[in-house]
Amino acid sequence: MMTLSLPWAWIGLPLAPGRAARLTKVAGRKRDRGAPSVADVARLAGVSSQTVSRVSAGATNVRPDTRERVLHAMQQLGYAPNRAAQALRSGSFKAIGVLTQQILRTGEAQTTNGVLQAAWEAGYTVSMVQVDRPQSEDMGAAVHRLAAQAVDGLVVVQAGRAGREHLALPAGMPVAVSDSALVGYYPSASADQVGGVRAAVGHLLQLGHRTVHHITGPADSQSALIRSAAWASCLEEAGREVPEAISGDWDAAAGYAAGRKLAADPEVTAVFCANDEVAIGLIRSLHEQGRRVPEDVSVVGFDGLELGEYCFPPLTTIRQDFHRAGVEMVNLVLEQVASGVQDGSRRIVIPTELVVRGSTAPPAR
Repeated sequence: MMTLSLPWAWIGLPLAPGRAARLTKVAGRKRDRGAPSVADVARLAGVSSQTVSRVSAGATNVRPDTRERVLHAMQQLGYAPNRAAQALRSGSFKAIGVLTQQILRTGEAQTTNGVLQAAWEAGYTVSMVQVDRPQSEDMGAAVHRLAAQAVDGLVVVQAGRAGREHLALPAGMPVAVSDSALVGYYPSASADQVGGVRAAVGHLLQLGHRTVHHITGPADSQSALIRSAAWASCLEEAGREVPEAISGDWDAAAGYAAGRKLAADPEVTAVFCANDEVAIGLIRSLHEQGRRVPEDVSVVGFDGLELGEYCFPPLTTIRQDFHRAGVEMVNLVLEQVASGVQDGSRRIVIPTELVVRGSTAPPAR
């Protein structure tokens, strides 16, 4: 487990010469006597003990210059706030636990970044567990480890193959999720995936393509299943043929492999991919087999990763706001901390956006 704590940072406000000299002298004396106290910091910074407590708790109702003096005094004295004592007084640890899987994936990384930023702004630290394997028992063990930490609530970015029954989240623990498999059971913040798929398939049909082929995500992913079902539903509603989907994964290798099969079929003129990485792998595979994008085959991805803008041709995609999902999950946890109420039906649906670039065009006549 990796624990991320909000670092104290002195911004750099200069102290008056007399105060600086007194600070240095007392700092040395305090190091000899033992751990400095709130009163020591308050005396050196020229503020009240209550002000020091507010700064150490991350409160925002402190003047910037006062905060800087207090942080400087803390740094010089080697003072560290007693989080356990603060928790006993306030009933809060000012900490959030985060569970995720494979943070190297761009979407998970961007969502986690949103969690970290929102937690920082709220004065909270973050304890994070990344589980490399998607097995449900690993995720369940990770939840128990996080819940045993001094945290006020949990954020679940990705839970792998674990469902609600595997995670066994502690009763009464404030929780927020973005994993599609857990939406509806716990307060959630997640993208409008169905709306995004409809925009992607609708875009290709409006360009004049007779139908749209599909490379799926992994079979055990709820997000992949949602996208595949929405793709098929869109074609059925439009009265179009629903081709057999090609099983894939979340990586570019899956798109590259699927491209070998799709390139051999001259009837294929449009492909909706489970995500951007799959789409980029597909584009390379089509190119190597003499099928031009978009002249011969139009390709649409999903996620809106920055790298899609710089591949060739630039990738048409459905953009998700991963960062906002992270921010909203922290807000949901803090709502529950404040109210003591958890409403599993509380759901924040984050709109997706069709971004049209150079990988789509009308079919060749």
